[in-house]
Amino acid sequence: LNLILVPLLFLTLFLHSCRTHAQLSRHHYKNSCPNVENIVRQAVKKKFHQTFTTVPATLRLFFHDCFVQGCDGSILVASTPHNRAERDHPDNLSLAGDGFDTVIQAKAAVDAVPLCQNKVSCADILAMATRDVIALAGGPYYEVELGRFDGLRSKDSDVNGKLPEPGFNLNQLNTLFKHHGLTQTEMIALSGAHTVGFSHCNKFTNRVYNFKTTSRVDPTLDLHYAAKLKSMCPRDVDPRVAVDMDPITPHAFDNVYFKNLQKGKGLFTSDQVLFTDSRSKAAVNAFASSNKIFRANFVAAMTKLGRVGVKNSHNGNIRTDCSVI
Repeated sequence: LNLILVPLLFLTLFLHSCRTHAQLSRHHYKNSCPNVENIVRQAVKKKFHQTFTTVPATLRLFFHDCFVQGCDGSILVASTPHNRAERDHPDNLSLAGDGFDTVIQAKAAVDAVPLCQNKVSCADILAMATRDVIALAGGPYYEVELGRFDGLRSKDSDVNGKLPEPGFNLNQLNTLFKHHGLTQTEMIALSGAHTVGFSHCNKFTNRVYNFKTTSRVDPTLDLHYAAKLKSMCPRDVDPRVAVDMDPITPHAFDNVYFKNLQKGKGLFTSDQVLFTDSRSKAAVNAFASSNKIFRANFVAAMTKLGRVGVKNSHNGNIRTDCSVI
């Protein structure tokens, strides 16, 4: 098991040995905007105190950005009469506005400092804001590699087949994450982000109403949990009604998500399969047994995810407005 998980000592060595990836560096803005991380952190904290939704909304925004065209802020671009952008793809319409607003406010705060104006990319601001919301929710604080440029393309057609779906099995999840150089264990660690946030009923009600069994209920679901989901999401429920991904500690970034999987309380099929499939069960048990092990693996996986598809000065720029290329 230790072979597939990141031991704490190795994590420290891993992060110190990977100070740069391509042009990424922890100190990228040392001269151009030395206080950028504190500026972003204060803006994010202000937004967090307005609504907890800031946490899952920003975190999900980062994932959806990196999985399509890489971590280049392309998810932030607004559609125009001549271009339908990523954010208007059906798979992105459920992204909460608080995530976009978090980046907008942090960008405004950074650009309000004369030394920093138009020096910090929207992609980097999103990466920093994501780290900050995780920490604010009780998760690990980690150093973020910086130096991303903003992408020059954002098209809804690029999203097709690029994001994990609630009904995915382990093979489908592994294939999608492997495309970005992420291992199965890293995929499982990143799935732990479902310890915060919520989902609309239509994303999972097939598991309690239309499953291919006599009872019509997914047998991998805990019966009491299934009954609770039915009560919160009746057949004629308003599509805007949402349910917490983690029914136990929905406002805490912890390893309870994995403990829920052990009890049949994974909201999506793609969550519960991590425990029911023998190939991934050991990692789930390891993360459930130790919040420290989960946090270490999550940080390592997030660092690796943050390097996906990074743009440079040749194929990117720094946007003055995150919503406009």
